[in-house]
Amino acid sequence: MSAARVAGTALDWRAEDLWLDLRERVEGISIEVLPEVGSTSTALMDRIRRGDRAPALLVAERQVAGRGRLGRPWSAAQGASLTFSVGLTMVPADWSGLSLAVGLALAEALHPRIGLKWPNDLWLRDADRKLGGILIETLGVGPDEAGRPVVIGIGLNIAAEPPQADAAGATPVYGSGYAGLAELIPGITAPEALHRIAGPLWRALQAYERDGLAPLLAAWSARDVLAGRPVQAGAAQGIAEGVATDGSLRIRTADGARATVHSGEVSVRPQGPQGPRGPQGPHGSAASAEADR
Repeated sequence: MSAARVAGTALDWRAEDLWLDLRERVEGISIEVLPEVGSTSTALMDRIRRGDRAPALLVAERQVAGRGRLGRPWSAAQGASLTFSVGLTMVPADWSGLSLAVGLALAEALHPRIGLKWPNDLWLRDADRKLGGILIETLGVGPDEAGRPVVIGIGLNIAAEPPQADAAGATPVYGSGYAGLAELIPGITAPEALHRIAGPLWRALQAYERDGLAPLLAAWSARDVLAGRPVQAGAAQGIAEGVATDGSLRIRTADGARATVHSGEVSVRPQGPQGPRGPQGPHGSAASAEADR
């Protein structure tokens, strides 16, 4: 189906306008907005398993069974966040940097103060609060001539949750609360955010399929919130030194060696008694979606 469909939603999504903007660039695309769904990514993956590989964009005003990394549950309240997934077939030379390309496209389309946390989170710069996340799932064991189906789930907070105060009631607890787009763009709504990012996202996906990650490294590094900071990724601990051309994270360990991390979760290491305590964002917010790579 190549069309736009909205079913009983409370917000004005202007889905027909969005479809008209995208249809020439993305042949056969369908856009659907639902008032509630378990998981937009699960819904699109189910379609793919039934044989429907047409490009699709599915939005839910309320998501009640969303999934983050490692199967963590998360949900989204109506209007407080933007939750959607895109499904398409791709034949990139390398899949490993796809979440970085998606994150960069979102950040560039939204605001200069949005930073990127490897491999799949959006943060509010200089505040260390999570703004959004990305979940990438593919079907099959590898690309073939016909392409490999992929579903990209995106959750962006619209409303923010302020950081919690410490026990004395004076200092915000590092890593508590989460950022919202309304802090950066007052009055923005979930439909407005979608219209800002949908076109740039599809262009980024097409460019990544053609050119890979290398042309994006400088722009991604300029928004890298981990660079130069002490981090831990699994057993690897040290100072983050940016990303490589294959999308892996480079960490300089205490003995001067370089560890290369290809997937997993990264936390900022404490720097002192009052220092960071591992910002992961609250599970259950739109910001807890993470790439499954």
